[in-house]
Amino acid sequence: MGRAPCGRTARAVHAAAAALLALALGAVAVRGVAEPGVALAFTTLIALGECVRITLPGDREQAPIGAAGALAYALLGPLRGVPTAHGTLQVVAVTGTGLVLAWLAGLVLPRRVLPDGPGRPDRRPAWADPARRDGAARRLLAVGFAAAVFQPLYNGGTVDRFSPAGPAYGAFLTTVAALAALCDATLAALLRRSGGGPRFPAALEDELRSLFGIGSAIVATGMLVSLAAGEVGLWALPLFCSPLLLAQVSFRRAAAVRATTGQTIASLARATEVAGYTPHGHARRVADTACALGRELGLGTRELALLEYAALMHDVGQLSLVEPVPDGATALLPRAEQQRIARLGSEVISRTGVPRQVAEQVARLADPCTGPAAEGPVPLASRIIRVANAHDDLLTAARGRGVGEAVGRLEALEALRLGRGRVYDARVVDALVRVGGQARR
Repeated sequence: MGRAPCGRTARAVHAAAAALLALALGAVAVRGVAEPGVALAFTTLIALGECVRITLPGDREQAPIGAAGALAYALLGPLRGVPTAHGTLQVVAVTGTGLVLAWLAGLVLPRRVLPDGPGRPDRRPAWADPARRDGAARRLLAVGFAAAVFQPLYNGGTVDRFSPAGPAYGAFLTTVAALAALCDATLAALLRRSGGGPRFPAALEDELRSLFGIGSAIVATGMLVSLAAGEVGLWALPLFCSPLLLAQVSFRRAAAVRATTGQTIASLARATEVAGYTPHGHARRVADTACALGRELGLGTRELALLEYAALMHDVGQLSLVEPVPDGATALLPRAEQQRIARLGSEVISRTGVPRQVAEQVARLADPCTGPAAEGPVPLASRIIRVANAHDDLLTAARGRGVGEAVGRLEALEALRLGRGRVYDARVVDALVRVGGQARR
């Protein structure tokens, strides 16, 4: 599942971040740098943190130490008991400089592999990732927001009413940090939607859910560093960022487990093609179409990942057949035979270590989408895969008859419309019509 062309929302966010950074750098150039040593320390922390990144579920990258360092500088009040005076624009300038330094480091770092779906690595330089540009824009705007709330109140003396060691000061910092995290989550959801991701409510739900994971650690570390710096000075930066670095190691191990799962799924998906049971690329096409439908229907990142896994392995049950189905077109078989193949595939999948929801989704692929069912309602993912699979089977059959691609697509959509509400879920068929029956790559 690749990234769609950048939309208007993304361009607006990028332009706002670029304008804010230009304003900040210009202001710092005119006024000079307040507390240069402190600014240099935070710039270094942010730059190093941006170079040490982790991959979250959904192939989203995050730089926890860089994000925590930027937030800590935005919320920095006294340093070893001495008031600071760097202000909002210098916070943005320091954050932007750290991001630029990390980008320059990416120019000389070796090429690396970024996962792009199970078994489909995408080799490209670290600095060329469009998601990195989105993340930089988000970071500048969210940190700028936090600094714009905190720094004027601190420099204006309003915060002096609270004791730095008292609960009121901590509650104030927590409120500002929470608002900044909400700002970042909202921007992330907007950018994902603009880039062809899930609908905004689903994307925002994903981002807010992530705040309870690594997001909460970032916010807590940023607040802790800003508070501790008031007592111990710049030693707070390496001292209190170390636990976050250890957390990144755990996330990397989890990412390695996900990568192993992806390799297992990719191997199973290719097994039916190698054995001659399904046409070349069928599983991948079905998965791409299913994910496009899932995004159209508002599924979140986790639901889309499970949907992709199930779609890639939906034909595994065919390996138990004595004779292959012609062209692997299970959608053209009687329902009882479709259900038998789906159950056999589910039994195989349940022994591979993938999430159990994947096996459940495959098991219910051929169940009626309407009427009572002994096992409960058919999962939406199963209904989506059934439509995506039938669509590709019908297209393959049309190509076999020598029908042109455009006419074949129209025929496939018409056949699915005829089964709408009976064989195929009406909402899913309507979503297929909206996306034009084409997988987004």
